[in-house]
Amino acid sequence: MAIDPAFLITAFVTLFVVIDPIGMTPLFLALTQGADARTRRSIGLRACFIAALLLSIFALLGDALLQFIGISMPAFQIAGGILLFLTALDMLFDRRSARRQDHADSGVAAPADDPSVFPLAMPLIAGPGAMATMILLTNETGRSMEGIAMVLVVMLAVITMVMVLFLSAGLLERVLRRTGTMVVTRLLGMLLAALSVQFVIDGARAIGVI
Repeated sequence: MAIDPAFLITAFVTLFVVIDPIGMTPLFLALTQGADARTRRSIGLRACFIAALLLSIFALLGDALLQFIGISMPAFQIAGGILLFLTALDMLFDRRSARRQDHADSGVAAPADDPSVFPLAMPLIAGPGAMATMILLTNETGRSMEGIAMVLVVMLAVITMVMVLFLSAGLLERVLRRTGTMVVTRLLGMLLAALSVQFVIDGARAIGVI
């Protein structure tokens, strides 16, 4: 099956806005507050590896899990679209950052804490929205081996961007500042809202509602 380049762009944009690497970077700084450069790098790499593993599992086995518990794909498309829309609203009205900041505040309570698994890898990077998106995108390709492989490549590209931003978090903090981060986050929220509505439309069309 030939993969449409437009689908790859859509998949990348969807995962990028759901995972939100730019909006997550200030939280990474807060979660690793007081850590030296080597420790911060280790935490960032470990968090990205674990998140990529979790998302890969959902790309490969998520559909089988849905079938096992009796959930149809159109139903999951609609539910996933609604979930992504709620995520977009959180980004647009800055509720997402507030919740993430709560995680960050608790994550730096003790210097010995390691936030790489929780809350960085899950739920900040590989959250419910990202897991749902992986299932939706792989099903959009017809679950062919080529399609799943391309979705995994796109996911790894986004996770790589997360890792790069984590490793350069200090520099980005000085460049973007608070205002720049807020502007970028809201622009991504608008894109995610439009993409989530498309998921709902596709699910409704699959069951013959429209």
